[in-house]
Amino acid sequence: MMELRIIKIMKKLLLIIFLLNCLFGFSQKFKTNNSHIRFFSDAPMEDIEAINESATSIVDVTSKAIVIVVPIKSFDFKKELMQEHFNENYLESDDFPNATFKGKLIDWNGEEGTAQVSAKGTMEIHGVSKEMTITGDLDYSSNVLKVSTVFNIKLEDHKIKIPKAVFYKIAEEVEVTANFEYAPYEKN
Repeated sequence: MMELRIIKIMKKLLLIIFLLNCLFGFSQKFKTNNSHIRFFSDAPMEDIEAINESATSIVDVTSKAIVIVVPIKSFDFKKELMQEHFNENYLESDDFPNATFKGKLIDWNGEEGTAQVSAKGTMEIHGVSKEMTITGDLDYSSNVLKVSTVFNIKLEDHKIKIPKAVFYKIAEEVEVTANFEYAPYEKN
């Protein structure tokens, strides 16, 4: 009698383990294969532009979670002096090496095709976190996911100070354009 009870408990336990594995196994994750981020500052004295193609990101299609990590020192400027000032004086990239966004795609049903979506989460730049919602376009098929967006960031929201000597050279708000192409993520 006791053995029969133990067998039933073991069967239930195995069924629960199997179902949990199925749930986690069906979670489809995508990792960046290609990224392109551009920021642009339209200021009265001089436009400032930089490109970064070193960002990494993961999207979980099942949970709709998205994480993006952008190495600050990977922004490439046309003028070397601008890049030096950007890293040393404004973003202090030795102290704050990455910008991150962690959030969820909130208005996407997870189906294949194209859709306009929003991601709600936390953007951290220069060590300062700010809640924000970013809208963009998503194109999804079984083995490719593409996301593109354009949004603005206010420097004061992340405590990025502009010295008065260069106040007219840098806008208080920068435009960020980001494009990510993802491929299925498989753990090694």
